[in-house]
Amino acid sequence: MKKRSSRGQHTLAREYFVSNDIFAAEHERIFLRSWLLAGHVSQLQEPGSYFLFEIEHESVIVLRDGAGEIRAFHNHCRHRGSRLCRETSGVLGAAIQCPYHAWSYGLDGALRNVPMMNDVAGFDAADYPLHRVALTNWQGFLFVNLADQPLAFADALPGLAGRFGAWQPSELRAVHREVYDVEANWKMFFHNFSECYHCPLAHPVLNKLAPFRNSENDLEEGPVLGGPMWMNNSEGSMTIGGERCAPAFAGLNDEQRGRVYYYTLFPGAFLSFHPDYVLVHRVQPLAIGRTRIVCEWFFHPSAIATPGFDPQPAIALWDMTNRQDWELCVNAYRGVVSRVWRAGPYSELESQLAAFDRQYLRALGIGSESQNIPLRMV
Repeated sequence: MKKRSSRGQHTLAREYFVSNDIFAAEHERIFLRSWLLAGHVSQLQEPGSYFLFEIEHESVIVLRDGAGEIRAFHNHCRHRGSRLCRETSGVLGAAIQCPYHAWSYGLDGALRNVPMMNDVAGFDAADYPLHRVALTNWQGFLFVNLADQPLAFADALPGLAGRFGAWQPSELRAVHREVYDVEANWKMFFHNFSECYHCPLAHPVLNKLAPFRNSENDLEEGPVLGGPMWMNNSEGSMTIGGERCAPAFAGLNDEQRGRVYYYTLFPGAFLSFHPDYVLVHRVQPLAIGRTRIVCEWFFHPSAIATPGFDPQPAIALWDMTNRQDWELCVNAYRGVVSRVWRAGPYSELESQLAAFDRQYLRALGIGSESQNIPLRMV
């Protein structure tokens, strides 16, 4: 097993968790320029179906048009800015109509119907389509990027290339969703997910199923970080009782069936590939000290259709683990905001946290070696 190294790094300094200037810079330099996991193709089963993806002041409509193509648009009318869709998901029919003045847009984003604008000199509906948002379908998972000229998806998240096809991600369906609003800074959750140093004390059930030393990292630098973890029962899974909720994915080999694969996708998601299901966490900063985490459990439709299918053991394990982790994150956040707290050293078991910090500082535009923070960044 390859030796890990945190390279002698210390944790991020206190200012990264308390400075409103830094939080604003994160929004502008990281979240508005990165590929963010918005949802899954299974949420868009029929033409006209849509869901909203929202972050801070931005709202994006992700929809399937009449030809079956998936598109993304900013959720505001080109007239006076009214939000077009107010429900988080639904079916639009053939058009999107503004609830304010009835401007109507096709599912391709083109402005189709404009009441009483014929007498406005020079007005041309073709000049006012919905603002498009860059969208990528990666194996069924839908990512959006709010930048005007985003980096290509393959260049932004190269660690995903050629991986995870054996789990048939595009065919999966979510069977359960939990939404957690937690009083801690968003980076605390990436740090927590990226190490199992805390598992023996905080997660006795989880640690019994996959002891914390049974892990290694195959992606150690960049925006995608993580690796596999061996389970004690190579014929089991990560469930409350250690048994599988469904047959193992047909495309997995013997080695893959005995492992769980945990990865962070900078800056907004965690993907966990189990022998029988896929677990997805999406991380959304709501404020400097408040974060929403959406957690979904995905299974293959053939498993879901099997008589007696019961995903509850997987749901129960991870809901329990999530809540244990969120309590740890809140408690740690309460400490790092103290005026007398100073950055502490990472252990070698926390090498992925050090790698996350390097990626974070690069994305923020600060050299990864620097612990000096300019307090006026935007």
